[in-house]
Amino acid sequence: MIKLYEGKPIWLRNTAEILPDTPEQEAVFQSKTGKKTDRHALRDNTIAWPILTAHNFGDDVNLNIKFDSITSHDITFVGIIQTSIASGMKEFPLPYVLTNCHNSLNAVGGTINEDDHKFGLSAVKKYGGVFVPTNVAVIHSYNREMMAGCGRMILGSDSHTRYGALGTIAIGEGGGELSKQLLKQTYDVKRPEVVGVVLRGEPKPWVGPQDVALNIIKAVFKVGFTQNKIMEFIGPGVASLPIEFRNGIDVMTTETKCLSSIWRTDDKTKEYFEIHKRPEAYKQLIEGEEVCYDGIVEVDLSEIDPSIALPYHPSEVYTIKEVLKNPHDIFAEIEERSKTLFENNDVVVDMQSKIIDGKVKTDQGIIVGCSGGTFDNLLAASQIVKGKSAAANGYSFSCYAGSQPIYLDLLKKGAIADLVEAGAIIKPSFCGPCFGAGDTPGNNEFSIRHATRNFPNREGSKPGEGQISMVALMDARSIAATAINGGYLTSAEDVDWENRPLPFVFDKGIYDRTVVNCLGKADPKAELVYGPNIKPWPNMPALTDDLLLVVSSHIDDPVTTTDELIPSGETSSYRSNPLRLAEFTLSRKDPAYVAHAKNVQTYEVKKEKGNAEYYKPWLKEKLEALGADPIEKIGIGSAIFANSPGDGSAREQAASNQKVLGGWANFAKEYATKRYRSNLINWGILPFLVKDGELLPKDAIVFVPNIRKAILGKKDEIHAYVLFENEEPKDITLKLGGLTDNEREILLAGCLINFNRNNAK
Repeated sequence: MIKLYEGKPIWLRNTAEILPDTPEQEAVFQSKTGKKTDRHALRDNTIAWPILTAHNFGDDVNLNIKFDSITSHDITFVGIIQTSIASGMKEFPLPYVLTNCHNSLNAVGGTINEDDHKFGLSAVKKYGGVFVPTNVAVIHSYNREMMAGCGRMILGSDSHTRYGALGTIAIGEGGGELSKQLLKQTYDVKRPEVVGVVLRGEPKPWVGPQDVALNIIKAVFKVGFTQNKIMEFIGPGVASLPIEFRNGIDVMTTETKCLSSIWRTDDKTKEYFEIHKRPEAYKQLIEGEEVCYDGIVEVDLSEIDPSIALPYHPSEVYTIKEVLKNPHDIFAEIEERSKTLFENNDVVVDMQSKIIDGKVKTDQGIIVGCSGGTFDNLLAASQIVKGKSAAANGYSFSCYAGSQPIYLDLLKKGAIADLVEAGAIIKPSFCGPCFGAGDTPGNNEFSIRHATRNFPNREGSKPGEGQISMVALMDARSIAATAINGGYLTSAEDVDWENRPLPFVFDKGIYDRTVVNCLGKADPKAELVYGPNIKPWPNMPALTDDLLLVVSSHIDDPVTTTDELIPSGETSSYRSNPLRLAEFTLSRKDPAYVAHAKNVQTYEVKKEKGNAEYYKPWLKEKLEALGADPIEKIGIGSAIFANSPGDGSAREQAASNQKVLGGWANFAKEYATKRYRSNLINWGILPFLVKDGELLPKDAIVFVPNIRKAILGKKDEIHAYVLFENEEPKDITLKLGGLTDNEREILLAGCLINFNRNNAK
């Protein structure tokens, strides 16, 4: 079904022959082409490289990228704009799309959500951008419809910024990287490797894009096959997929930890842009006849069956048939894993209770957002539930269209009526269920969703308070099939329905009447509208010569998600108030962290006021023995250890909150994503790498001498000491993982804001 070709570079010819990079294969290749193979040239024959080259202002190894446009939603755009203003921004120098699709229910925090929306509207008028009002479209639906184009590059402050199926290399990053674009700086990255995803065959009629996406994630995630690489979708199977099917696979590539994605384009891509009144956005993109990839994923679409990703990750994938055949053993494994995942003894994950007479009962079905809420998905769901009951015995079945144009055409074609008559609840364009701000299930309920993630707590439960629910990811078709079967888990293969694709009719007039487009019409005299919860960033100190770091949290999980570092859901309503939001840092993973970090921070505050004290009295003797400067000259801050932090969301608050609480460093064996590491650097947090996390338990104190000098000297390896009261100092080697010159300057300045202020002087 899915085969990985790894190791040395892989040669591909006409997507038919996959040849490992060996002298024997080179001879075969040479005999076919009549010339010696140039591996470098063959790498340039990818679809991705010409696009990167056209946007690159650096060399072929160290890329300095400028994007065609950027985009943010209402969890992130206030902080990005505030950061950019503080750094000297006078106008948006490139198209900037602000959507209001995350905190658009205004359900938590009084007026603060709508206040942020008003701020965004005023910023668009003042600086010249695009404002998409509440519930008009989710961020990625709008950018697909109105901003993507073949050969373009888009940067978004949401991790699922993916428009590869439309010929666009789109990257999700933290807000600091968008601020750099607003300040006419560049996105700096080493030339990424490119993995070819060769699609063959065509999917079965009852298989949808989520089924394909989940199986690809299962194959590559745990082995890190595509981590920080570009996934390039090619092969004859591409032509068998409608564009929205491609979009549905594409948006889920984020869950492989890849950097971005790009697809071969064809007449179906051309038709998409024609339907959306932008024919000029199309051009054919195709890999070279001979091309060299840094790995290949070969997918036989015809062998994929309806699938389900069980708690607590999109890679925990089984076919629905497998689950129904052996639910007891599979669910028992989830329950056992949950014991280590949730430290609160009041949390009891009872998946076995969902097995009734050999069948699996679910409590809720949701089709939503950039992955689920497409025209094709909702149309197929409507055809499955038509004339039947999709809400028997209190079953909850909710559908969200990705945009108002999608909703309108479904309405005109009768699909919305079919859904409503079956008992589905139709809700506005909104991302809430994807990050825990809408349709939170009841305690110990089992929710199936065509959404992007099923990380623990992301559905909105609070294990720290004894609440837990379980989420599985499925395709819209099987969710609809389950809904009409009384909530009992059912594959779309096992219900009678006619898959009747219908052409989508796009009404641009909806956007003409609702979207505020001020591109090229900035009004410097316009006033920004501030709500009482919108607060400026506190002052952040520059990096000191030496650092004293106290480990305020030690996390042993194999991977730590952004949602565990800073919970999503209702907490994100406070995103525009740095001090208030920081109170939620690690609240669902380590509730003691905030108090611990604040306690460490008091010693830095005392020092800055001229009342320096040693964090622990015994440190004075230890530091003097090491030849350290007096405590007055040493920076004191907190740090966290995690094996692999930063999987998931691009939200920069995962890093900025640590900084607001006095954080100076992260220690990790690796960083799960480039975007999290970039967030750390942009907030002046040192991204240290360590081999042995056991050397850094909670409360460990790490003395890092001459850190400023080491960064100035471009040293990657740092010598430090772990200090304990009744033990000799333990040597520890820290690495920085390779920093660019700009990243060094940002760390030395203390954060991106300081860096830009310094350069403006």
